[in-house]
Amino acid sequence: MSRFDWNDLQSFLAMARTGRLTVAARRMGVDHSTLSRRISALEDAMQVKLFERRSVGFVLTPEGEALLGDAEEIESLTVRMGVRLHAETSHLTGNVRIGTPEGFGTYFLAPQLALLGQKHPDLNIELVANPRSFSLSKREADIAVSMARPSQGRVYARPLVDFGLGIYASQSYLDAHPPITKKSDLLTHSWIGYVEDLMWTPELDYLPMVDRNIQPRLHISNVISQLTAIVGSAGLGVLPHFMARNHPALTRVLPDEVYLTRSYWLITHPDTHDLARVRACSNFLTEQVLSLGADFWKG
Repeated sequence: MSRFDWNDLQSFLAMARTGRLTVAARRMGVDHSTLSRRISALEDAMQVKLFERRSVGFVLTPEGEALLGDAEEIESLTVRMGVRLHAETSHLTGNVRIGTPEGFGTYFLAPQLALLGQKHPDLNIELVANPRSFSLSKREADIAVSMARPSQGRVYARPLVDFGLGIYASQSYLDAHPPITKKSDLLTHSWIGYVEDLMWTPELDYLPMVDRNIQPRLHISNVISQLTAIVGSAGLGVLPHFMARNHPALTRVLPDEVYLTRSYWLITHPDTHDLARVRACSNFLTEQVLSLGADFWKG
């Protein structure tokens, strides 16, 4: 096998993870023709075809699949080398991507970013607040916040905070509909729930815990849009207290009868866990969560 460039292997990983030439090129910071040449150079060096082009994008061949694990091990090794060389530094620089659920990222973390920027002005922080899970092994994030402990993969995971949820409705909705004085009254009202096949974690399946007979009339894929619909008087829904308290139009329904609890977990990858910039951001998250106290999170 002829020699190949590490940049070619990085290009291979970017293509394998995105499946799109233009997206992979953007991630690598090169134009698509440069990335295409790097993939071709790697294929020539390996003397195998690594990708097949299909309607859905570029798909790994069996040879490409075989290379993927080795390429990720090499990538992990280079990261660990960087950790050892630069682990301790008083002046933090570089990028840290934090992947979170949309509610946590929007209502808690985004307002804290100014303070994080003041503490570490030369860090470039990327907040990805989406209703999805993040793969740390694929470098989709350096730090992930999840609603469940990962059941597989090499990660560090620790509890971050427990948070409470309850039933909410707008006061205008409650004024226009029959009163709710007991749990059985809930079945006569309109409900907002998740799109079932787009529920990114089973932890979002709240409604059966309220009453298994509830059938939502409106299904929305993310909690921020659900909250907006509830504020707009579309019906009842389950919301985290730390989000609902920001909207004075909302009223909590049956607070003594219905109280749900979920947890957020803080997750990092072993290869980057000890990077000074990742550790600083993880510590910052933990400190800010604790500083707000139980009333903020549990309602």
